[in-house]
Amino acid sequence: MIKIRLKRLGKKNRPSFRIVVMPARTKRDGRTIEDIGHYNPFSKELSIKTERAKYWLSQGVKPSDTVLRLFIKNNILKAEDYPAKKFSNKPGKKALERSKRKKEKTEGKEVKEKVHKTQASNEKTENIPEKPNKTENENQSN
Repeated sequence: MIKIRLKRLGKKNRPSFRIVVMPARTKRDGRTIEDIGHYNPFSKELSIKTERAKYWLSQGVKPSDTVLRLFIKNNILKAEDYPAKKFSNKPGKKALERSKRKKEKTEGKEVKEKVHKTQASNEKTENIPEKPNKTENENQSN
């Protein structure tokens, strides 16, 4: 089976990729049948030989998930042609649950901090000794 996928190039921690046609079982950086483009994730630079990509797709070659997203972004393929894949910018169920839990957690901390601050301020006012009231004799002498 042949696939269109990414072949890693570049330095350590600075990858760039070639979009290549190669057998599915070969190593990531192994021998390729044809190079049809390149992609730099840092500069978001993307160049694809659209004619060759369409040729290979017409021959039944399947793109990897990442390459499929790049092809859809570059209008080589349509997202409607791949209904099994989800291409939305909305967060998934688990991400929504995580954000909800995080929100509840921060709200709980805020409530605890408010309660703690009010208790601390009450304790401070209780510990402050009251000023002795001037007696009537002292008031008259002044």
